[in-house]
Amino acid sequence: MKMSSDRELTSEQSVELLSTLKTRFDKNMHLHPGIDWTIVQKKLEANLDKLWSLNEMENTGGEPDVVEYDQIADEFIFYDCSAETPKGRRSICFDHEALESRKKNKPENSAANMAAEMGIEILTEEQYRKLQKLDSFDLKTSSWVHTPSDIREQGGALFCDRRFGHIFLYHNGAESYYAARGFRGLLRV
Repeated sequence: MKMSSDRELTSEQSVELLSTLKTRFDKNMHLHPGIDWTIVQKKLEANLDKLWSLNEMENTGGEPDVVEYDQIADEFIFYDCSAETPKGRRSICFDHEALESRKKNKPENSAANMAAEMGIEILTEEQYRKLQKLDSFDLKTSSWVHTPSDIREQGGALFCDRRFGHIFLYHNGAESYYAARGFRGLLRV
């Protein structure tokens, strides 16, 4: 999917996105008990760059929703909550270095590049496991997760999925890509 070239939404796009996010928020109260949408919306309206990033998450199939409130930082944390890894972010390798290392059959992009372009973070293994405690995700797909530098320096990258009622962490060459592997991101607002 094509990303927006500028980082501003029209007022019509903002209204439409806020409506979509509120509908999803109301439908999935189990993801954010005790969080008040009106406060979330005020934070979003005061941070239009974050609203743009949420729109990018939405446009690539992430179905972002609030899953946490960080009291210390006074931030709401949105995760990609689509049942499977976001469709518009699949068939990508892990990072730019991996993308450049491929001589043949290069994917169109990498997870790290896309996350940076969208202004979001790739989930860590810990964040991925936290998300999986809220519901069941990635039953048919898998998602790249943040990879420690010592693994990445040796050419590897990590990904997770849920199979057989368990969350699995795997490794693969960072340059690999599959139609069923993408990445999940988060955004702090």
